[in-house]
Amino acid sequence: MKQFVLMCSESVKELKKTQNMVLCALIAAIAVILSYTTTIEIGPYIKLGLSQIPNQVVSYLFGPIVGGVFGGMLDVLKFIVRPTGPYFIGFTLSEILSGMIYGLFLYKKPINLKRIAIAGLLDKVIVNCGLNTLWLSVLYGKGFAILLAARIVKNLVMWPIDSLIIFILLTYVVKIIKPIQGKVSFNK
Repeated sequence: MKQFVLMCSESVKELKKTQNMVLCALIAAIAVILSYTTTIEIGPYIKLGLSQIPNQVVSYLFGPIVGGVFGGMLDVLKFIVRPTGPYFIGFTLSEILSGMIYGLFLYKKPINLKRIAIAGLLDKVIVNCGLNTLWLSVLYGKGFAILLAARIVKNLVMWPIDSLIIFILLTYVVKIIKPIQGKVSFNK
């Protein structure tokens, strides 16, 4: 518990750095572009895409609090820019939780495929299959169990793919962004 509180307090400090917020804004722009260009809808209740990956990069760089705030704000921003249905706060809460899950597993830790896969599995089970299926059921009046079957298959297929993509991407993020992050200072 003490480690969790310390990690969260360090993540809150990341919010106070201007360069971190600028980087988050740039990553948010990438996420919006990815939502336009990489999202494929497979039926009315299942979407495949890469627009969630920037959220995981932010969670890795800045921790669970920033990851959660970023996920929630980005969900609202993506809805404003490109609404694909009615706004529902449940999905925003899911994005906040997803950012926190990845932040708890990845923030200030070495990049490790096993750790990424565990975070991804928790995200897929709790957020995607659990909460998001519940939100879809509430929003559209469809049976939870009916929606869940297809969503489980989709998430089982995407889990290793997403984990591998995030692993490769974070390997490059460490080489590119981390050195720049340490050298840039806007407080001169």
